[in-house]
Amino acid sequence: MVLVVLYAWVRPLRGTVMPRTMLITGATSGFGRAAVYEMVNRGWNVVATGRRIDRLEALRQDLASDLLHTVEMDVTDEASVDAAITSLPESITPITSLVNNAGLALGVLGALEADMDDWRTMVDTNIMGMLTVTAALLPQLVETGPGASIINLGSVSATVAYTGANVYGATKAFVRQWSRNLRTDLVGTGVRVTDVSPGMGETEFTVVRTHGDVERSDNFYQGAKALQPQDIADCIAWVAEQPAHVNVNLVEVMPISQVWQAAAVDRDV
Repeated sequence: MVLVVLYAWVRPLRGTVMPRTMLITGATSGFGRAAVYEMVNRGWNVVATGRRIDRLEALRQDLASDLLHTVEMDVTDEASVDAAITSLPESITPITSLVNNAGLALGVLGALEADMDDWRTMVDTNIMGMLTVTAALLPQLVETGPGASIINLGSVSATVAYTGANVYGATKAFVRQWSRNLRTDLVGTGVRVTDVSPGMGETEFTVVRTHGDVERSDNFYQGAKALQPQDIADCIAWVAEQPAHVNVNLVEVMPISQVWQAAAVDRDV
């Protein structure tokens, strides 16, 4: 009986025996929310963070698990990040895996018509938010050493240009290069770094992008089977549970209905 209980709390990373705690940003919807369920079901301690307290509470009540810890955190506010991390009980620290999932796209217009406030929000969230959380948790991840992981949610938009993706795509290109550079900086620490880059996924992403236009958002997915949140949760779990000596550099995944878009051509020039 004792051995069974220990296995539930200290399930090894296939060769590494260690308590496992994953902190997920943007955990109140989409890929982040699905990852919370997946990792709790796999026996991980999970720290689910987000700005929407009501959704965090709904998560807590729905899962009703001692493995889940919910913390209000705004990744664009350094004080909020520091307060959230400081509030974590010793029983679930150090954090052994970080999933930088919080991010968004705003607007569908080209650069000439785009809103500067939308651009600023995307940069503050997708870039600075990721950097702020990563910097705050790096000491704990390095303390963990072999088996620790940082999983950054990127996008195929990092390398595929399309109209309206101007700043959003650029922020995801930053995520990809940051992931590579960070891994280089962390050589010798045992901390792995991975960029998980989804293609079209059916989440609240397009509702946010269209500033709440649900009809337009629904039309975006009409006739195509998009990735589901569970698909990306499975990717996150697979990356996090690789043997400690394995670093998955990049996971790029699209629905079968999506391909790389051809570059636009002005045939009147």
